[in-house]
Amino acid sequence: QVQLMESGGGSVQAGGSLRLSCAASGFPASSACMAWFRQAPGKEREGVALFERSGRTYIADSVKGRFTISKVNAETTLVLHMNSLEPEDTAMYYCAAHYPTRACYWAVRMYKYWGQGTQVTVSS
Repeated sequence: QVQLMESGGGSVQAGGSLRLSCAASGFPASSACMAWFRQAPGKEREGVALFERSGRTYIADSVKGRFTISKVNAETTLVLHMNSLEPEDTAMYYCAAHYPTRACYWAVRMYKYWGQGTQVTVSS
């Protein structure tokens, strides 16, 4: 059974940092595209960062230079490092996986597996 379990969300002031983690189980995470998405109230879910099975990463323009994505724990945990947070980063953050695949996608519809989400709130 595929499971994605996010953790690490919380409330911070603008300029602060947070580290989100997503523990993956039930599938070979090293063979999947894993990603972080976010959804703010009243807005569509959008891609934030992708981690391709090759190790290549992609960061959305809106967070480039502030967010990085990585894998730890023998590639079973996906991490999103968020620095210089802005109020506009406030959203529910979701971990997602697309498996099996060689490529990664920004489209929400490409991801079959999702975590339950973790809330990030940035105050000004």
